[in-house]
Amino acid sequence: MSEVQEYKMLIGGEWVSASDGQTFDSVNPANGEVWAKIPAATEQDVNAAVDAAERALLGEWGALTPTQRGKCLHRLGNLLAENSEHLGRIETQDTGKMFKETAWQATYIAEYLHFFAGAADKIHGDTLPIDKPDMFVFTEREPLGIIAAVVPWNSQMFLSATKIGPALAAGNTIVLKASEHASTPLLEFGKLVEQAGIPAGVINIISGFGDPCGRVLTSHPKVARVAFTGGPESARHIIHNSAENFAEVSLELGGKSPFIVFDDANIESAVNGSVAGIFGATGQSCVAGSRLYLHEDIADEFLEKMIAVAKNIKIGDPQADETEMGPLCTQGQMDHIEQQIALAMEEGGKLLTGGKRVEGNGLYLEPTIIECPRQDMTLVDTELFGPVLAVQRFKTEDEVVALANDTKHGLAAGIFTRDSARSIRMSKRVQAGIIWVNTYRVISPIAEFGGMKTSGYGREAGFQAVYDYTRPKTVWMNLSDDPVANPFKPR
Repeated sequence: MSEVQEYKMLIGGEWVSASDGQTFDSVNPANGEVWAKIPAATEQDVNAAVDAAERALLGEWGALTPTQRGKCLHRLGNLLAENSEHLGRIETQDTGKMFKETAWQATYIAEYLHFFAGAADKIHGDTLPIDKPDMFVFTEREPLGIIAAVVPWNSQMFLSATKIGPALAAGNTIVLKASEHASTPLLEFGKLVEQAGIPAGVINIISGFGDPCGRVLTSHPKVARVAFTGGPESARHIIHNSAENFAEVSLELGGKSPFIVFDDANIESAVNGSVAGIFGATGQSCVAGSRLYLHEDIADEFLEKMIAVAKNIKIGDPQADETEMGPLCTQGQMDHIEQQIALAMEEGGKLLTGGKRVEGNGLYLEPTIIECPRQDMTLVDTELFGPVLAVQRFKTEDEVVALANDTKHGLAAGIFTRDSARSIRMSKRVQAGIIWVNTYRVISPIAEFGGMKTSGYGREAGFQAVYDYTRPKTVWMNLSDDPVANPFKPR
């Protein structure tokens, strides 16, 4: 067993342990070994992080010009790209995600910080053509204040960048809570903050559990906005907590995204898109295309090709170049997925491939495809967060629209068709915040994303995200030299 590493939290520019000395273990899901100890933040630690963010907001950070803030973000992006391999190795060790993906993500995520760095001095207000004589009225945009950002373990570097970038570009400071399931990548990322010349307290990174750490942070009276990515149950607690501080809230939650393939689609392209959508990242993605709807005329051909691909996916060490799919992150995921596969069989599902653990150490599950004869099967609308695909067949466009929208989720959807008119119709009719046509899981800092229904509200990325981290202030100026009229004297 390798030596267990001990991590600390970043609060006010200092690396600190939990105030009571408590820690929790981080387990490498590829081999089941404890490899790191993480501080379990107390209420006192959360208060210290928020206070540090307030000092920075009212002090050095608040005194910088927007252009200076942008330069800080740009340097942070450069450092992220330069350290992408190291950060990727750490994230893979902590989460089981493929190193090829984590290293690439860290490099590309730097583009998000560069994008928001460029936006920092593009924030502006307006002059208003007011209906009152001798009045000059304008608006300006001010930072909200202290941001509480809560991110899950999967894609945590990406999801942190989509919060840190616009929040800092707009002049806010931030307290970032890392997931208790895999905290180390963000704690490692924190080492780059000082190198980027960002003042102490602007970015604080804490680790711990939902209670007390998450509860205290999201209900803290000094927090102005909570930016959360995670599950709906945690989101409900956050909404409740925000009643204590009236903080603005944005929620990017889970999904059960439909992947729709029509009979005129490019089958090879659609198969590859579906494989990437459900087996990429071991299915541990909010936008995983976990509901596959196939037109009945091409369903057999499609499934034959996809099953062949699924059976040949190389499962193994996520650090190895030849590996194509790594382990699940937590034992809880594995237990839940196995229960749901068994339930799907009881409810009449047909197992086409996979469905079992891979023998040996680590949390490995075979790529799994289950044909579901009924829309009301539990598997069809339950997010598993793993490499399990529910398949159904359809005849008409109206039928598949009804099936796709028959869900409590609404994050993403994929549509494969060569009919451009149909693709536009479908993109309008399918209820999801992100629609991919003849592609899947494509991202850019320029394009905003987010969900509807129980997949959340609010949007991240895109230029508008910067404005979402500001509030407008309206200023009225009387240009007349005449005294203000006495309101109690008749005119």
